[in-house]
Amino acid sequence: MLSDLNGRLSNRLARHFRAAPHRLQAHVPMVSFTFDDAPDSAADEGAALLEDHGGRGTFYLAGSLIDQPGDHWHGLSNDAIVRLHRGGHEIGCHTFSHLRAVDLDESAMAREIERNRSYFHGIDSSIRLENFAYPYGLASVWRKPQLAKTFRSARGILPGVNSDVIDLQFLRASPLVNCEIDAAGVDRYLDEAVASGGWLIFYGHDVVDHPSPYGCTPALLRHALKAAEQRGMPIVTVAEALRRIGA
Repeated sequence: MLSDLNGRLSNRLARHFRAAPHRLQAHVPMVSFTFDDAPDSAADEGAALLEDHGGRGTFYLAGSLIDQPGDHWHGLSNDAIVRLHRGGHEIGCHTFSHLRAVDLDESAMAREIERNRSYFHGIDSSIRLENFAYPYGLASVWRKPQLAKTFRSARGILPGVNSDVIDLQFLRASPLVNCEIDAAGVDRYLDEAVASGGWLIFYGHDVVDHPSPYGCTPALLRHALKAAEQRGMPIVTVAEALRRIGA
């Protein structure tokens, strides 16, 4: 109970302590689609839909979950990771053991990151983990400065569009999750990004007709991709978005 309370407090403080502020200059609004925790359907159906629309995604992976069964999906394989990477998708970083940042001290976080990097380097030596996502979406006010020395960005799950002055170590991301949003909600986020000239990030997990509480249907992903195209929004990886804003 105390650990959960401390975790929530650290996450709340992390929202307000900007470890890496960056002012967005005027630019064309853009959108990134990200997938967490390595469901095989995200690497299969999800990646294929992105490619059909000329986009690529960012997949935040934890080495311990690769090719492993879970409560809601099976983890993607090493071969799928190589296929994603060579197809232009970005491989991003979770903690290797999928431990929460709020539960790790500095040395434990460093070990988790190094172990994850070593795992994916072993799969394909050209994979570079440049961007991080907080497991379970819980950031740590103590780990943010540490992560800022190691990664170009860190993504949370606080909804909204990244605009004006953004925190590169607490990027906002909105759910592309059927039990949390519908097509109209997707459109509202996209319209907000267009109006602000901002960077919208969606996050999700599995992509199947009957998704887990954390995933979406192919139909919802397809709608989001088509809606972004209709608004003239580039569909880019997190790494490419950061390049475009000069971060």
